[in-house]
Amino acid sequence: MAKIYVVPNGFQYPEFNWKDTAKYKKDIEDHSERLKQWLIKRCEQGGKKTENVGEIIRFPVADGYAEYMVGCMKPLELIHLEYYDGYSFEYANRLTAKDVEDKINQQNALNRLFASKKQG
Repeated sequence: MAKIYVVPNGFQYPEFNWKDTAKYKKDIEDHSERLKQWLIKRCEQGGKKTENVGEIIRFPVADGYAEYMVGCMKPLELIHLEYYDGYSFEYANRLTAKDVEDKINQQNALNRLFASKKQG
């Protein structure tokens, strides 16, 4: 079972601005990359494996997505990302490491499929 956490202190969320959504998207990318690097470093210092750490999994909710970043696979830790509407997935705490790994593989396969469609 997953433990769900909020972002650590020092990781202030970017502020949404309807007038500049491109900047907000860029700010999210920067924020998630900084968080990913922090999580990887934390795992390395704790002697834990870093495989899948920093990956983001998404679940459809209402008109958007609930997003979680993998903080650690063993024990499973997920960081709830409150981007856009900040939706949460009601069963996130029931996810197992296998569920998360399968979700990452599924998302990567879809990304490859649609990337090849854009190039073709």
